[in-house]
Amino acid sequence: MSEPTQTELEAAAFRRLLQHLDERRDVQNIDMMNLTGFCRNCLSRWYQEEAAARSVEIDKEAAREVVYGMPYAEWKAKYQTEASAEQAAAFEASKPDH
Repeated sequence: MSEPTQTELEAAAFRRLLQHLDERRDVQNIDMMNLTGFCRNCLSRWYQEEAAARSVEIDKEAAREVVYGMPYAEWKAKYQTEASAEQAAAFEASKPDH
């Protein structure tokens, strides 16, 4: 497979991941962290870090908007729920891994 084709496929998979996350707004970031070790915020941070590695300036909020599909504050107000005691405990127990 050529490098441009691989890059196209990776970009398409990333866009599909973002679409999937957009369709699963019921899945909270803390659930993702507890199950996978990353969440939407991690993904936006990685996006920002990769941009910086390529000398592309993008701030934290702009990177989050790429991942969330809207300003983070808006997403948080519409979709984020308070973490349960069980979710918070699971997160605290796994923190050294993150």
